[in-house]
Amino acid sequence: MLTDSHCHLDFPDFEGRLDETIARASAAGVTRMVSICTKRAALPAVQAIAEAHPQVWFAYGIHPMRVAEEPMIEVDELVAAAAHPRMVGIGETGLDYHYTADSAEAQQQSLRLHIEACRRTGLPLIIHSRDADEDMARILSEEHTAGAYDCVMHCFSSGAELAQTALDLGFYLSMSGIATFPKSGSLRDIFAAAPLDRILVETDSPYLAPVPHRGKRNEPAYTAHTAATGAEIFGLTLDEFAAATEANFARLFPKAA
Repeated sequence: MLTDSHCHLDFPDFEGRLDETIARASAAGVTRMVSICTKRAALPAVQAIAEAHPQVWFAYGIHPMRVAEEPMIEVDELVAAAAHPRMVGIGETGLDYHYTADSAEAQQQSLRLHIEACRRTGLPLIIHSRDADEDMARILSEEHTAGAYDCVMHCFSSGAELAQTALDLGFYLSMSGIATFPKSGSLRDIFAAAPLDRILVETDSPYLAPVPHRGKRNEPAYTAHTAATGAEIFGLTLDEFAAATEANFARLFPKAA
C-alpha cells in the first residue's frame, strides 16, 4: 500500500478519465491520494472529487505563483475550508522565485498566513519551494519559533541546507519522480541522509513523471516507481519502504489515517 501525498486530480489532464486513473492507482497499490487545490476557483471541484472517491482526500491553499493574481488569502478563509471532513492539509503554499520573484514580498506574506491557519486548525502545512532556499529556511524557522506547526516539503528538490533546516524543525521531505532521474544523484544523497521516518512519496501529477514514464503525463499509479527508487536509496524492500512511508503519512496527516 502506498499514498500519493500530492497530486492535482482536478487539472484538465484528468478530465473525463478520473475513474480510470484512480482504478490504475489502486491496481498499482496506491490506495490513497491527496489532491491539492491551488486556487480559490478550483475549491468546489476539488472538494467534489474527494467527496465522490473514498481514496481521495484534499488540501487547499494559494500556490505562490498565483499569489499576485488573487486577493491575499485570509486565515479565516482557510480555517473555514478546513472544516470539510476530507480536507487534510493547508497548501500548497510557499515561495517560488524562479518565474515569479517579482511577487516575493506577497508570497512571503501569504506563506505566513497559511502557517497561522495551520496553527489554528492543527492541519499540516504543504510547502512548495523553488529558488528561494534562504528565505524559505528563515521564514519556516521564524514561524516555528513563534508557534509550532507540522509541515511537509512537497516535491523536495532544493539544497541540502534547506533539507537540514526542515528536518531540524521536525518536518518531512516528500520524494517525487525527480528522485528517479539519472542526473538526480545529489538529490538522492539528500534523501539518503534523512531519517526514514521523515519521508513521504508523491507524484505531483500530472507533472514530473518518474522513470520509466519521464516526459509523459504523470498519474498517481506512478507513485510505485518513485517508491521503488526510495527503497533502493534506503536499502529496503519495496514493501518495507512502503510501510514506512505509510506510517509517516498517517502521523503527519492523521485526519486521513
